[in-house]
Amino acid sequence: MQPPSRRTFLALGLITLTTACTGTDGTDAATKAPAPDPDAPVRLRAVAATDTLLSAYDALLGTPGARTALLQPLRAETAQHRAALAQGIPAGSGTPTPGAPTTAPSTSAALATLERQTAQSHLADLDAARPPLARLLASIAAANALHATTLGAPPDQPDPATTPIPSPSATAPSATSPGTALPALQQALSAEHAAVYGYGVVGAHLPDDPQRADARTYYAAHQAQRDAWQRLLTTLGTTPTPAAGGYQLPFPVTDAPTATKLAAHLETRLTTVYADLVADLPTPQRRTAATALRDCTLRAQHWGAPTTPFPGLPDPAPTVTPS
Repeated sequence: MQPPSRRTFLALGLITLTTACTGTDGTDAATKAPAPDPDAPVRLRAVAATDTLLSAYDALLGTPGARTALLQPLRAETAQHRAALAQGIPAGSGTPTPGAPTTAPSTSAALATLERQTAQSHLADLDAARPPLARLLASIAAANALHATTLGAPPDQPDPATTPIPSPSATAPSATSPGTALPALQQALSAEHAAVYGYGVVGAHLPDDPQRADARTYYAAHQAQRDAWQRLLTTLGTTPTPAAGGYQLPFPVTDAPTATKLAAHLETRLTTVYADLVADLPTPQRRTAATALRDCTLRAQHWGAPTTPFPGLPDPAPTVTPS
């Protein structure tokens, strides 16, 4: 199970207080039948898709010459995904996964394709899930994308400059428009400001080799995402948060190893920002934040950040703060 964020602890506290109350008719609320879980259909579909993926891992692990050292850790993470998705639904429940393969993948490449299909099925349900489950689905979809690259598939990262950005309503913000998520959007913009600054430091300490080329590419990606959030906030009638005059780095950056460590730190921090943004945005716009979460997850892994079964869900690392 993924470590909960601070807001998850707050939510759990509220649940504890609510369930401890007595019903309006004087009965103990704990004795009443629980209300149906509106997320149950989404959870059942996600569990069924994950079961298909687990079966595929088992089939491939059972073939002669299977790359056990590669496959076993990925399967273990997939089992963790299933456990998290299955919370609150009866054991053994599930529904057939639409489009599930009739034969198990026989190669790592075929398994990577199934990982991506599983990610897409989770993302397709983002709008049908309540915010906490949507956040979990986006995190697991990012992990699926990371599994696919680990299995040898090329990264499927779109240019963030072409990533669809929410089109706000011309009317005042409402419960179904991005205007209700203004604080979270401002936080995402602030994090991108810090990332742009940080990548300037990263590039200055890398040799003129493929690493520096990657740093330039990712620097441009964060500039594009920063500009996209600025345009959206402006369209919503809000002044975008400006960049700080300078930022205090979390540790000294003096050479290539510490520069790559900073890049990994920046991307890991952003996974937390974007996982939270998935939950904060209204349903039509969640996919944009989930795409950003996936891209940051893949970039963090590129720079050597430790992988996690639930990208963006552990407590955030120390942040880059304005100086």
